[in-house]
Amino acid sequence: MVPMDTLLQIIRRFEFLEARLAAGAPHAEIAALSREYSDLKPVVADITAYRQALDDLAEAEKMLADPEMRSLAEDEIPALRARIPEMEQALRLALLPKDAADARPAILEIRPGTGGDEAALFAADLLRMYQKYAEQQGWRFEILEQATSELGGIREVTAHVQGEGVFARLKYESGVHRVQRVPETEAQGRIHTSAATVAVLPEAEAVELDIPATDIRIDTMRASGAGGQHVNTTDSAVRITHLPTGLIVTSSEKSQHRNREIAMQVLRARLYDLERARVDNERAATRKSQVGSGDRSERIRTYNFPQGRMTDHRINLTLYALPQIMAGGLDDIIAALTAHDQAARLAEMEA
Repeated sequence: MVPMDTLLQIIRRFEFLEARLAAGAPHAEIAALSREYSDLKPVVADITAYRQALDDLAEAEKMLADPEMRSLAEDEIPALRARIPEMEQALRLALLPKDAADARPAILEIRPGTGGDEAALFAADLLRMYQKYAEQQGWRFEILEQATSELGGIREVTAHVQGEGVFARLKYESGVHRVQRVPETEAQGRIHTSAATVAVLPEAEAVELDIPATDIRIDTMRASGAGGQHVNTTDSAVRITHLPTGLIVTSSEKSQHRNREIAMQVLRARLYDLERARVDNERAATRKSQVGSGDRSERIRTYNFPQGRMTDHRINLTLYALPQIMAGGLDDIIAALTAHDQAARLAEMEA
């Protein structure tokens, strides 16, 4: 049973927000109030339906005493008794504390791990996979920084992904992705194992993460492309060092001004992620880590090309649909990871 007091509090909060917005809230508050109102609207609809189902069940049970209405009540009661637990479960999920970063855009970073050229080629495959997934979701996918290898692989890439619920869906992708396949350069047909790392960071707004000018050092240098060839002959590339943490961010587009913007954007995301990790670690002192912990060193997934198989090791999910997955078909994986995370948090709340 979902606590009715909690549900009534949500309804009262929703009604307050509705009245506040209708009365003309101060401009500075409108965005936050509107966002909270939008978040609560579907929850309130579910609460209303749930309360109606409880009322219908109580009414149907009263009808059992009426010989003329008994038959109708006996038809309605089983369906209502089956629906109400499902509605309660949906409400429990809706009432789980939300990750404040879920609605944010994300900074996506991909780097090759062990495996040399093959790891760089796999990193390029992962980049295409996420680009196709973003396209299917109607998201904007902008590459901020990219270094390629001579064979067409990726030495390093940083992208900015914008759209509805970006971080909520991509946050489970952080970690080590392992590939097993026969490289194009392998004459003997032997299967090689290599890896790439993925980091998904929620974007931080400049207004909420103040970085004092005294905490950073900005260096300019010449931008260079694959093979060391100069993209241009001016000192347009920017390297920003965050002195308190030692974090270093670079950007080497043609415009020095744009490079400063990109580097600061990525630096803010990394610092924000560090703070989130610190808070998560404090909470984890009394619980097991969640599937969405974002540990970059954890091997989360294996892509086996000879068998057309993808295995997510965190939830023991295996799908024989690798071509579709590499073409951006991540919905089933992300849905399973989300459900697993929700179930773990529900169990923790109810323990």
